[in-house]
Amino acid sequence: MAEEAAPQTQLEQLWAGDFGDDYVDRNFEAERGRERFWRELLGRLELADALEVGCNVGGNLRWVAEAVGPERTHGVDLNRKALSVLEQRVPGVSATHARASELPFADASFDLVFTMGVLIHQSSEQLPAVMAEIVRCSRRYVLCGEYFAEADVEVPYRGHRGALFKRDYGGLYLVRHPELKLVDRGFLPSSEGTWDDVTWWLFDKSAQAAPVH
Repeated sequence: MAEEAAPQTQLEQLWAGDFGDDYVDRNFEAERGRERFWRELLGRLELADALEVGCNVGGNLRWVAEAVGPERTHGVDLNRKALSVLEQRVPGVSATHARASELPFADASFDLVFTMGVLIHQSSEQLPAVMAEIVRCSRRYVLCGEYFAEADVEVPYRGHRGALFKRDYGGLYLVRHPELKLVDRGFLPSSEGTWDDVTWWLFDKSAQAAPVH
């Protein structure tokens, strides 16, 4: 008998429902201003495929698909409205309804697995499982772009508590997953496109990891 999926957490229910639908509407033009970052980053990496966890409407995958091809571009999200919009906007992309803590892919399935503004919405209890799944599914690179704070800080988010956290996500990856090597780091200010003062970290799982230039 197949194992039943665990019930969604309160946060997952929030993002899968009307609250998540409203987020889709607010971020419909998320791809605007993100082209430069993705072209510069992906131009330095040799990728056969990529997966975004928490892809929403494709503000990032729009540019990833240009680099690796839509047929090798994958996204997962809890919100079905977001996935429907993604399939319309980036034809050929693989859009999967799935939980970040239970990714439906084999180990080392993708050259790059990444989040952009998704770990910030994970509870302290759920975060380790999400990060572990991301590392498990990557065969080489892990990228995260999130709100940074040296100490954990909860930020009230649109009337909800426990829905947004600033942390040192890069540091947490290195502590929890010593197989990762930090190869690059940067900052995306709110003045550039639709970014919102995001700190990003790029890690390499390979034994020969070296800085990416």
